[in-house]
Amino acid sequence: MPARLDLFPRNAMSPPESDLGRLLATLKPVVHPGVYVFSSIPDALDLGGLDVVATMREPEGLTVVLEEGLARTRGLPIMFRAAWITLTVHSDLAAVGLTAAFSGALARAGISCNVMAGAYHDHVFVPVDRARDAMDVLFRLQREGRPDGGAS
Repeated sequence: MPARLDLFPRNAMSPPESDLGRLLATLKPVVHPGVYVFSSIPDALDLGGLDVVATMREPEGLTVVLEEGLARTRGLPIMFRAAWITLTVHSDLAAVGLTAAFSGALARAGISCNVMAGAYHDHVFVPVDRARDAMDVLFRLQREGRPDGGAS
């Protein structure tokens, strides 16, 4: 008999948050260990056994995000080396302003970011050499709880 898919795990998330002030106050960013890369591969390439973090289908090919070592082992082109930061607040997919607030704060610090939304959390990919700076910016935004970065 196939294993039962547990759609409602015992440690289920709290309801999603949509209030921008509460989202910012509870960002709780976490940086994942390792280096992640963006690569683009032909749609026809078999991903079997390739542990990807995220994908996005585009007319030019399939964008994949995965650990750098795996990409190098498979000979995939490296388009961007990144640190992967997850905002652990359970953000509502329909929330307004969260992406603008944290991407604006990062932009003001001169840090580029590539954002992917999951069903529960937002994921931010920043240049690997700016990970610590990005975490400082995100923690400051969380402390101040204001989308303008605390400017008066």
